[in-house]
Amino acid sequence: MLSLFPSLLDFGPLAPTFLRFVVGFIFIDIGYFSIIRTKSTWGLLLTLLGKNPESVWRKILGGIELIGGVILLMGLYTQGAALVLVLITLFKLLVEYKEPSFVRRDFIFYLLLFVVTLSLLITGPGAFSFDLPL
Repeated sequence: MLSLFPSLLDFGPLAPTFLRFVVGFIFIDIGYFSIIRTKSTWGLLLTLLGKNPESVWRKILGGIELIGGVILLMGLYTQGAALVLVLITLFKLLVEYKEPSFVRRDFIFYLLLFVVTLSLLITGPGAFSFDLPL
């Protein structure tokens, strides 16, 4: 079947770029609030796992999310950052599926975030990035 708007296919490399920017901003937001809040998703989970002091672990994991979001925005080592963020999102997705009261966002949000970061892992950073395909 023919495409309805074949001229728009020329802008295909921009699609991962838009996804990268949006996911980067989301992870910056999640990481920032994980660091400055007294209790967050990571705080609750780490308390349940018995990791003491949980504030240190919460800040470390929130920092990983924050740095991952900045790396995605820059388009630097996109696939590596996407791999780490896919694992974090998968963990939060599974926790949200098991215990919906732990995570402040809902299951659909983490499912969508998981799929978009997995897409960035597979397709690469798109246009306007420092990563170059080999």
